[in-house]
Parts: sequence; structure tokens; C-alpha cells
Amino acid sequence: MDPLLIEFPEEFTTERLFIRMPRPGDGKVVYEAIEASIDELKPWMPFAQKSQSEEEVEVNIRNAHIAFLKREDLRLLIFSKETGEFVASSGLHRMDWTVPKFEIGYWIDSRYSGKGYMTEAVQGITDFAFKELGARRVEIRCNEKNIKSRAVPERLGYKLEGILFNDDLSPDTKELRNTCIYARTV
Repeated sequence: MDPLLIEFPEEFTTERLFIRMPRPGDGKVVYEAIEASIDELKPWMPFAQKSQSEEEVEVNIRNAHIAFLKREDLRLLIFSKETGEFVASSGLHRMDWTVPKFEIGYWIDSRYSGKGYMTEAVQGITDFAFKELGARRVEIRCNEKNIKSRAVPERLGYKLEGILFNDDLSPDTKELRNTCIYARTV
């Protein structure tokens, strides 16, 4: 089936979070979160290597909205149900609809880290992938040295399937890094 014909919700909730596709106008809150978290994001995220304007982030959000509608990439923005504030960005990436399989990526506004929001969001996104999208495999790939990122799949019962040695370069220092591959399957 053509992925464009696959119907699924564009938003869902967990106990404390409202998770939805990006929409035009979201650039402002995402920009503010990046600015507040830039030092924590730089060692891990390529997009954090250069300063971005609010307008550039908005363009990125609008492109993510289009990619979501085209089923090419399913970025998801995470908000607090209680306050409505933006908490984190995640999504289902590197998709293969023929399997179907997905990779979850994520980053959090550092002002909200350490409260369990990312673990809760990733569990919700994992459930969404299996229940709504019929996933047979969901992966999380992260840098071996990123202890906070690795803790999320480990808490959620993802299996460490392997470590790819000298698989990537750190975005900030260009040193060789190893990539951990965690997965859940049906």
C-alpha cells in the first residue's frame, strides 16, 4: 500500500504529555527550546552546531509538517498536558513502510530533563508505532557515550542488539564514535 493512503492519528496523549505532528507556527517554541538547550545538544545533534534564526527553525518545522503529510518522516512535538509548554522533539524516522519499521529519535528542552518526560514520550511513540502504524520493528540508535539517551531505551525494555564501532563522527569535535542499536520487535 502507498504510505500516502495510510490513515493514522496526527496526535495522541500519554499520562502527562500531548504529542502531535509539527504545525506551521511551532517554530517559535522549538527555537526557544534549542536556544535554552544548545550546550546540552551540541555534543550529540548536528543541527545544534550552527546558530539558527527563529525563521530558519520555522522553515524546518514547515518542511517537517509536509514530510509528515507525505509519510516520509514523522516528526512529533511533545507538549505538557498541564501547561501546554513545549517539552521535546521526537519522531519516527528512517522508515521502511514495507516491513514496516521505524527509528525513534529525540531531544529534550534541557529545562525539562530529569523529569521522566522523554521516557514517557518514547513509550507513547513506541506504542503508537506498533498499534497505529503496524510496526514490526522500532529502533533507537544513539551514541555510546550519550548516557542520558541510552537510559531511555534501557528503561523501556529495548534490547541492545549491537554496537557499531567507529560508525560516526561527533558533530562537535569530529572524533570517532560508536553507535548503540536498541530495538523492540513484535
